[in-house]
Amino acid sequence: MTNRFLRLLQEKPFLMADGATGTNLFAVGLMAGDSPETWNFLHPEKITALHQSFVDAGSDLILTNSFGGTRHRLKLHGDQDRVYEINKRAAEIARAVADKAMQAQPGREIVVAGSMGPTGELFEPLGALTEQGGIDAFEEQALALRDGGVDVLWIETMSAREEVAAAVKGAAKAGLPIVTTCSFDTNGRTMMGITPADFAQFVQTLDPKPVAYGANCGVGASDLTATILQMAKAAQPGDIIVAKGNCGIPFYDEGKIKYNGTPELMADYAGLVRDAGARIVGGCCGTSPEHLKAIRTSLDSHQPGEAPTMETIIAKLGPITTGAQAGLSGHAAPAGDGERRGRRRRSENNEATF
Repeated sequence: MTNRFLRLLQEKPFLMADGATGTNLFAVGLMAGDSPETWNFLHPEKITALHQSFVDAGSDLILTNSFGGTRHRLKLHGDQDRVYEINKRAAEIARAVADKAMQAQPGREIVVAGSMGPTGELFEPLGALTEQGGIDAFEEQALALRDGGVDVLWIETMSAREEVAAAVKGAAKAGLPIVTTCSFDTNGRTMMGITPADFAQFVQTLDPKPVAYGANCGVGASDLTATILQMAKAAQPGDIIVAKGNCGIPFYDEGKIKYNGTPELMADYAGLVRDAGARIVGGCCGTSPEHLKAIRTSLDSHQPGEAPTMETIIAKLGPITTGAQAGLSGHAAPAGDGERRGRRRRSENNEATF
């Protein structure tokens, strides 16, 4: 049987991915420090409702609630021995939502992607995690997601080459298509110093080569668009690029983190990243079903245009950080500060892609 994800990429000019997991779960009771993955058992109805809201908003692809599903992340909650059941259950919940929607709407296709986030550990020589240890952890997660019914394995929010390589090698054991994305910060690089162009070139060396790659999370819609532009310039012909940007910039309001991106802004973002070179478009932190509906309308009505300029991005989406501007101009910011900052932050508990 032909893989649904691969077939849709052949048949459609673009696919719309879903929105945020954590920020939407916070709205229905998830507390800071809680494990979103355990909600697959504690509150499966809320995970089902979240997936359903994304499907109702028009998503072609939904991600499982398994971002922190490696043994290394789950051990923070004492669940390191429950990797298989947690990830399989996450996949089963998303699969059930997708299958129900497809049965109710003949002709509609919905891809279920198995979310695989960072381990939160540093790889040798900076840390204690070996390459094989990383491969084993990602393989364990990937096999469980496969058994739960996902169509594709979605490695996201990565920062280091070593971890991307280990994740791809581990995921490959499941025999499914692979997508991988990195998160680029205010320095125009990942926390471990990778530029968008570096990443596009690095992906070509991976075995197996991911079906698609791109950027998620990061700073905001404007920087994400700049990142996609840089990545597309360094891509090989036929490469499929993913854009899953945050819904604006985070801010505190009454003790809660919120995002300033409006549905209108995210609609503009969707059109700009399509023109920048992305074929899979969705939202990350702060992106609600309301934002996704605007993205869907924008994608469906979009008329392809030239790649956006820095001036266009700023005019429609807001300021671009100096690091992203430097990357766009072909003068990437020095890696030193970003790498040092990354090493400190990578040793902390990475939060889920919210």
